[in-house]
Amino acid sequence: MTDSYLNILEETLVKKNGILDELYRLSQKQAVLLASEELELEQYDTVVEQKDSLIGELEKLDGGFDSLYQRVSEELIGNKAQYADSIKRMQELIKEIMDKSVSIQALEQRNKEAVELYFKRKRMEIGAGRRSSKAAYDYYRNMNRNNVVPPQFLDRKK
Repeated sequence: MTDSYLNILEETLVKKNGILDELYRLSQKQAVLLASEELELEQYDTVVEQKDSLIGELEKLDGGFDSLYQRVSEELIGNKAQYADSIKRMQELIKEIMDKSVSIQALEQRNKEAVELYFKRKRMEIGAGRRSSKAAYDYYRNMNRNNVVPPQFLDRKK
């Protein structure tokens, strides 16, 4: 029975590894979109939604892995020699997963900074547009007042 649990744990780690590969690929795609001159918002939203669904899958896998590991942990600790090969394979998979997680976190941090820079630029453009519109409106209003010609002759008699 424990062997089948170990196989399930190992399969879970393999699936998680694959999902992390896909997350890394999507994060790179996100970085490319953010680096382009004009951000394609629809593509960016699609990538974010795909990443969100993958993260949901990761959370499910983590929850299942933790609950299953709780069932077999005592057996594994008590009989390390018997399950040494399986434990070794799972440790290697966990190491790969941790390495990928770290690289994804670094890439996500860079993407976060790129998004913040993008929004900062857009806010500045909007502010410049508002100032330009206000200046044009003020100019228009002033020019309309200047078209009023004051009387040329003044009658000084009372």
